[in-house]
Amino acid sequence: MNTINMLRLVALAAIWGGSFLFMRIAAPVLGPAVLIEYRVLFAALFLAAVAWLMRRRKGGAGAAPLDLRQHWKHYLMLGFFNSALPFLLFAFAARTLSASVLSVLNATAPMFGALVGAVWARQGVSARTGLGLVLGTAGVALLVGFDHVSERPGAALAIGAALVAAFCYSIASQYAKSARAVPPFANAHGSMWAATLFVLPALPFFPAPGEPTAGIWAAVLALGVLCSGIAYILYFKLIEEVGTTSALTVTFLNPMFGILWGAIFLHEVVGWHTLLGSGIVLVGTALVTGFVPSFLRAPAARAK
Repeated sequence: MNTINMLRLVALAAIWGGSFLFMRIAAPVLGPAVLIEYRVLFAALFLAAVAWLMRRRKGGAGAAPLDLRQHWKHYLMLGFFNSALPFLLFAFAARTLSASVLSVLNATAPMFGALVGAVWARQGVSARTGLGLVLGTAGVALLVGFDHVSERPGAALAIGAALVAAFCYSIASQYAKSARAVPPFANAHGSMWAATLFVLPALPFFPAPGEPTAGIWAAVLALGVLCSGIAYILYFKLIEEVGTTSALTVTFLNPMFGILWGAIFLHEVVGWHTLLGSGIVLVGTALVTGFVPSFLRAPAARAK
């Protein structure tokens, strides 16, 4: 991975780590449904504008068309499991949990992915994967068990919602592996419009409990344009340049930025349990995914 792609990776981790900060700011005022409807709508509009500009620049041969007649079911699947449902669940949890806890719980997605993949392929779980799952579970228990947010009313339900959200990402990942190939930009663009439709029915059940200020609107705009629209462009550019496996290493960096932004902007306490629990979760995730940093690989392996 060259310097430019490494910078893209760090920038993506910083942006996605910031999404939990913005949800923590806006969710208590707007509620989960209103917040996420704005998030996916702003992302869809931003990606539509990018597609239009790319077509203008390249004389009609820019971003891949959505081709809704052929791919509408595909966009609905991705929009539901990769955006609408997990976004709603994380926004629901953000009313109670801190940004740092949310970011670490999000890092369990690859562990759920290993379980879903094993069931999907009807294969057993290896000893290394099993150890990683045990460590990941222990890290989450340590993180939330010693964190003061676990004492808040509704914390258990919020933690469960965040873990289910991470589980949704694993379902979307497995589906995407077996689905018909669709250009990455079209995947992002089409799934955001699908998510916009899915969130609409939830609006009457979760009305906004407060009146948004200019700061709240800024957080919502950042969630939609920065953390969804621009982040997707960065992510798919990384996949194009370095491959899916290397791009997914962003999972290991997200919690670091989630904890950092929460501490800087929300004055969240970073205790020993936060650092130790996060570390254990990341080690468990590395074991489950088989991730080994390039500097630890044998020379022959690095050369491949």
